[in-house]
Amino acid sequence: MTIRRIIHFGCGAALMTSLAGCIGTPAEKPAVAEPRGWSAPVANGAPTWPAPEWWSGFGSRELDRVVVTAHANNTDIAIAATRILQAEARTRIVGAALFPRISFNADAALRGNAGNSSVTRSYGAGIGGSYEVDLWGRLRANESAAQALLRASTADQSTVALSITADVVNNYLIVLSLRDRLRIARSNLANAQSVLTTIEARVRAGAGTDLDLAQQRAVIAGQEAALPQLERQEFEARSALAVLLDQPLDTLTVVGGSLSGIRAPQVKPGLPSGLLTRRPDIKAAEERLAAAGADVQAARAAFFPTISLTGSSNLASAALTALFSGGSYSYGLAAGLVQPIFEGGRLIAERDLALASQQELVASYRAVIASAFADVSVALKAVETLNRQAVFVAEQQRQAQIAFRLADARYRAGATDLITLLDAQRTLFQAEDQMAVVNLQRLQASVGLFRALGGGWQAMPGVAASR
Repeated sequence: MTIRRIIHFGCGAALMTSLAGCIGTPAEKPAVAEPRGWSAPVANGAPTWPAPEWWSGFGSRELDRVVVTAHANNTDIAIAATRILQAEARTRIVGAALFPRISFNADAALRGNAGNSSVTRSYGAGIGGSYEVDLWGRLRANESAAQALLRASTADQSTVALSITADVVNNYLIVLSLRDRLRIARSNLANAQSVLTTIEARVRAGAGTDLDLAQQRAVIAGQEAALPQLERQEFEARSALAVLLDQPLDTLTVVGGSLSGIRAPQVKPGLPSGLLTRRPDIKAAEERLAAAGADVQAARAAFFPTISLTGSSNLASAALTALFSGGSYSYGLAAGLVQPIFEGGRLIAERDLALASQQELVASYRAVIASAFADVSVALKAVETLNRQAVFVAEQQRQAQIAFRLADARYRAGATDLITLLDAQRTLFQAEDQMAVVNLQRLQASVGLFRALGGGWQAMPGVAASR
């Protein structure tokens, strides 16, 4: 049978629509329930969707440098990048099956008999090729699955990069917040020692008691006890930041000393449906679902005959000098068809496995989307409520400062007792520390919103950190 007849045979078989229709087409993306809008209010006048370098909105050049260092050095991002390289290699391996396989072989043999001095020599060389006609789309489906998994790996790497970036920003903010709290604690300790000096003077003048001294010294001891804990927390935050940067702690320098220069960037989400294209984890789930659909196609196509074309060209001679003479040449062409008849249920099991995997990924896809909608709603609510809380805590701090100054002045003048001063002092300490905590929470809520919205991933399609 000639090559032309073989090709005609394959084309004719491809027209057997009664069989080809049984293979099926890739499944459509499952419908998901989208909210009509976001339950929490959004910022007015803010840009819609995060910018690619969203962390620069905090207004810290040092934070910008830290994030860039993390993108270059972080081991989790590097691991995710190598997974992309692995997926690319797998795609090329699977795609190679769509092309002919050509091989060259050469041999030389020497044969003799122990009782006979005659020796027979033979030489041969040949080129062979084979090609599987992808009549039912099995090989194409395998390639489509591999390509979808490659895109999923790229989206996974973007998810890792987004998560690492958010962790880096959060840990940097925590370091600055703890330095704020340390400064507040030291300032409160100085105030407490100043009050103690006043009490000691009153005791010497006979206007105070040893109970007053003991009470204030207890306050000072409590303030001093808080310092080591805050110092330990600041050290742990810097250590976590160093790990994210893949950098020794002793070489990490954080110059910033306060959150006072950090501003909370404003951003608002678009329509909920837009989130489906903004988050890389949703894209990864979607691509894995597409790969599962292609796997189902390939499993169904395995039930149909496999058609292979083979050809060979050989040179053979008893003498090496005559290897390329006209009489040493031969060739062969063949076509083969293999139809599975009995596989012990293997093909049916492989199809059922592919279908079950697809059903699992459908459920996983819906779960990822539901989680994404919830993440954005929670993050928006956190930003809104913490902004309102900050207003009240700031007013509490302002009034506590006024109350402490008045109580301290009245106590020095003998117009009030120590209990009133101690209560005002404790309220001021708590209000100032609470203000520092709320400031950190507000900034972290903004980071959480950027993470929930997928960062700037959609604005950077196909970007993968390669090392």
